[in-house]
Amino acid sequence: MSKWAIAYTSVTGNTRQVAEAIARASGGDLFNIDESMPNLEGYEIVALGYWLKRGAPDPVMKNFLPTVRNVRVVLFETHGVENGSEHVVTAFARAAYLLGKGCDILGTFDCQGRVDPELIEKRKAAGADDPHNTVDSVKRWERASTHPDEEDLRRAEEFVSKIEQKLILRQKYLSSAPFFNR
Repeated sequence: MSKWAIAYTSVTGNTRQVAEAIARASGGDLFNIDESMPNLEGYEIVALGYWLKRGAPDPVMKNFLPTVRNVRVVLFETHGVENGSEHVVTAFARAAYLLGKGCDILGTFDCQGRVDPELIEKRKAAGADDPHNTVDSVKRWERASTHPDEEDLRRAEEFVSKIEQKLILRQKYLSSAPFFNR
């Protein structure tokens, strides 16, 4: 198994739970970058986890991403929207764009999570003109309130195995395709 570092930010605990599941499955070292910035030298895979703010990584992770360089990366995010939605895909693209030079993105994992109650109250107080304060939004917040659940955390652990398998297959492919080894 590769040597993993899992660096994350979390406000409500959603991203922390997913980070802990990835750390359990990978045997990796866990770093809460809300508390201190880790030194990622010597790690083969760096898993970067964050919550979404306005369709992008949270401000702390936004500042951290450019410092991550020349390493294999997996991105994971927690959010209050539906898994795999356009919002999620765009947020991954924004995070990838912010990464420092020389990073190789191996994969992405997203997980719905409960929305900060203060944000929900703020949205409700904004009134009917707020496009995030709709009947659909309220239903989505209710669905998100039960996540991450045991199934989500199992999927996060399984994600680690998929990334490790991807690396094995990639190495086999590259060693059998001499024109890629130039």
